[in-house]
Amino acid sequence: MFYLKVHEVSGEVLVAACDREILGKKFSHGRLQIEVNEKFYKGDLAGVEEVFSALEKASIANIVGNNIVERALEKSWVDKEKVIDIGGVKHAQIVCITKVK
Repeated sequence: MFYLKVHEVSGEVLVAACDREILGKKFSHGRLQIEVNEKFYKGDLAGVEEVFSALEKASIANIVGNNIVERALEKSWVDKEKVIDIGGVKHAQIVCITKVK
C-alpha cells in the first residue's frame, strides 16, 4: 500500500505518492535530502493501480520510496536513469508537458 495525495492548484494536478512505511521520515546523502512530509504526501492509502490511475491525470508527480518507484519503472512511468537515490530511498519526479494551442 502507498499513500496517495492529489493536489489541485490553478488547474494543474500534482500527484504525490510514497511507500507507506517511509511517511514522516527524512533521508539524506551528501547534499541531497528529502523529507517525506505528511502534509504533502499523506492522503489516502491506495493500491498501485489507484496510484497509476491518478498519474494519468497528473501535470506533475512526485513519487518516493523503493517500492512505488520500482513499480513506476516496471510500467515505464519513469526512466531508470532519471531516478535518484537519497540515503537508500528512490525518488522520481514526472512532468507531463502538453502542447498549448
